[in-house]
Amino acid sequence: MFRVIAWSLLAIFLLVVGAWPAAAAPIGLAFAGAGVVLGAIPGPVLLLIAAVAWLRHRPVPHPAGA
Repeated sequence: MFRVIAWSLLAIFLLVVGAWPAAAAPIGLAFAGAGVVLGAIPGPVLLLIAAVAWLRHRPVPHPAGA
């Protein structure tokens, strides 16, 4: 019984270790692409976009009596 469990654990380990790089590759590529996009846009433009987004989506204060 121990031999079956040991072989099963070995097979699961090899599957996980072998599949992990392939599963993590799209995540790494997405972060690399986001870095390229952020690096291509100048800093002042990013600040302007952030300011416009904040001004358009900021919460409106409610009157005291409402």
